[in-house]
Amino acid sequence: MKDGVHVSTRGGYREAARRADAYGSRAYQYFPKNPRSLSVKSFDAAEAMRCAAYCEERGIVSIAHSPYPTNIASEDPEHRARTAESLLNDLAIAEACGSLGVVVHFGVYKGSDPLEGYRNAVLTLSSITSQWQGRAKLLIENQAGEHGFMGTTMEELAQIRSLSVDPHKIGFCLDTCHLFASGVWDGAPDAPWMDKAIELGVIEHLTAIHLNDSVYPSGEKRDRHARIGEGHIGERGIAWLLRHPMLKDVPFVLETPSDADDTHRRQLDLIRALRGESGS
Repeated sequence: MKDGVHVSTRGGYREAARRADAYGSRAYQYFPKNPRSLSVKSFDAAEAMRCAAYCEERGIVSIAHSPYPTNIASEDPEHRARTAESLLNDLAIAEACGSLGVVVHFGVYKGSDPLEGYRNAVLTLSSITSQWQGRAKLLIENQAGEHGFMGTTMEELAQIRSLSVDPHKIGFCLDTCHLFASGVWDGAPDAPWMDKAIELGVIEHLTAIHLNDSVYPSGEKRDRHARIGEGHIGERGIAWLLRHPMLKDVPFVLETPSDADDTHRRQLDLIRALRGESGS
C-alpha cells in the first residue's frame, strides 16, 4: 500500500517528489500553484516532467490539490468561470508531473435554492471535462458540512459524477476527518457508509484517501484535523480502513499537523503498524 504526506513544492515539483521520497513515502500531495489564488500559473513543463520521471523510477504516486478559493458550486457565475479556468491549469500541471489527478472540494452554495448549488457544480465540472483531454482526473472530495449542506454523502458524490459530461474523467478523494465531522461515520469498523460507497460505485472510482484524525467528535461539522491516534476517530477505525481489501491499491495521504520533531515520521510509522507492517 502507498502512503505519505502533503509536501511543499518549494524548489520545484521534482524537489517536492524528492522531499516525499526522503520520508520513505510512496505517495504524496502538493499544491500545483499558490493555494490562495485562482490565478493561472505558467509552469516549466520540462521541470514537471522530471518530477514525473523521478516518481515513475521510484514507484511514487502523487495527487495535486486545488487552491482554497476553488468553488465549483458558487452562486457567482464569474467565480465559477475562474474556478474552471484554474482547475484546467491545475490539471495541466498535474498531468505534466505524472499525478493521478487534482483534488477539488464538492463546493459551497450560499444562495436561496439548494438545487441550484448542485446544478452549478455539475455545470462547472462539465465545462472542465468537456475541454480536458489528459489522463489526470478531477478528484471530488467529500465535505465536513462546516460551510454548508453539500457534499457529505456517498449519494451526492455518485450523483454529481454521473450527471457530469465525460464522467470517466472524474474520480473521488475521501477525507476521513470530513466523513467523521459530517456524522457520516462514527469511527467504528465495518461502517455502513462503506457498503453504500461500494454499492454506488464511489469505491470503484476512488483515487485517493486523505487520512486524518478529528479534533472534534463525530457529527459536529467542525473540520479540524488531528494527528493520527490523537483524535476522536481512534485507532480501530483507522486500522479498519487501512486494512480494507478494497482500498489496498488506494494511496493514503496525511493532512495532519506534524509531530514534535516537525515531521510526520511517527504518524507514518503508526499507520504502517496499524496496517500490520513494520515501521520505516
